Amino acid sequence: MRPILRPAFWTLLCGLWLALPAGAEHRRVHTPSPADPMQVHIYQLGNGLSVYLSENHQEPRFYAEIAVRAGSKHDPAEATGIAHYLEHMLFKGTTSIGTLDYEKEKVHLDSIEALYEQHFAEADPEKRKAIYAQINQENQLASQYAVPNEIDRLYSAMGENGLNAHTWVEETVYEVDLPANRLRQWAAVESERFARPVFRLFQTELETVYEEKNRSTDNKDRLINEAVDRVLYKKHPYGQQTTLGSVEHLKSPSLK
Repeated sequence: MRPILRPAFWTLLCGLWLALPAGAEHRRVHTPSPADPMQVHIYQLGNGLSVYLSENHQEPRFYAEIAVRAGSKHDPAEATGIAHYLEHMLFKGTTSIGTLDYEKEKVHLDSIEALYEQHFAEADPEKRKAIYAQINQENQLASQYAVPNEIDRLYSAMGENGLNAHTWVEETVYEVDLPANRLRQWAAVESERFARPVFRLFQTELETVYEEKNRSTDNKDRLINEAVDRVLYKKHPYGQQTTLGSVEHLKSPSLK
């Protein structure tokens, strides 16, 4: 879904574009032009973020996007749909969010990752079936430590509006609208989930992604656009792989 810029006290657009020297905290790279109705200030932070600020006093809220310069164009040709899947997984929590005991959970998550790699590489149907049975067992053991949807509940408690994300060919964007006095909490949650993500509940989320793919096969406009792109971009990822990925690849995902 494409984001809609809502009225906000501050609109923040944070892009992971440029790396700066480690010692630089931030520097202004653009002051508002008199001709700019949004009066956008642009800064570069020492951690590599480019930050776009536009002040709007219509509501005591802020709308924020974190735009990452990585989309389905960057998916491996043998594992399409991975950028979109990663977007979903970054809602599953971190080493401290979404878990009752990460150290105990991690034992099973590591096992699940290794088993998925075996499943990804295995061609024999019976062996794949046996590996998947092991994945199911480990998922049941890991799930006793998982706290589903904790990031969603955190934002809901803060008064969020429009918590969402989208993936496209060049970008993955995480967006939310919050009360103005929740800016620090937003920064803390986003820092945590980008720095220490944990890909828990991988198997159950795959069903959600797979259902998105199923719905897309019934969408006439999407099918026409994909057919046109295949003709326009004969030797480019824009036309040769879709953001939602292929059914074959979604059936054999790789955590790594």
